[in-house]
Amino acid sequence: MKKHTIFLFCLFCTTVIFAQQPVSGNVIKEFGKSYLIEDPDFKTDTTQIFKAVFDISKTSEDPSKPNPLLETAARFLNMHQMAGVPSKNIIVALVIHGSAYQDILNDVQYTERVSSTKNPNTELLTELAKNGADIILCGQTAAFRKIPKAEAHPDIQISLSAMTALVQLQNQGYRLINF
Repeated sequence: MKKHTIFLFCLFCTTVIFAQQPVSGNVIKEFGKSYLIEDPDFKTDTTQIFKAVFDISKTSEDPSKPNPLLETAARFLNMHQMAGVPSKNIIVALVIHGSAYQDILNDVQYTERVSSTKNPNTELLTELAKNGADIILCGQTAAFRKIPKAEAHPDIQISLSAMTALVQLQNQGYRLINF
């Protein structure tokens, strides 16, 4: 009977935890939903500076949907702000290379090169940049894919290479987030 009661309690707790719905953040409302975590055991030190560089080399499997790896940067901004970290202490950079190059194309180029739809990442990239994120395209990828700056989203910066940008940013105290 005791094992049965423990099992039901665990099942109830799991159901309550996983029944929770993600919520929109206050930084980037349309992207980067996250879950509210009430009283976590590992506390977030809201006095720290959170400098993160996202290494993004893959694109979405569905060209009509935003790249979930780009959306992770929005989630990072939203969830840390909701946890009480001041916005000035959340500093984000994205380094784009590999197949993710297509996600930074302007709408015209996206339609010509990738899909018959406009780029589903345009609004997300705009919001990330508006909230202080540096979005950096690997110059080697740009050259290989023949992407002049005029064909990219207007907030994109081009670096010598993804490797260069990643090393420089980490030397500046950014922590690498790579999925």
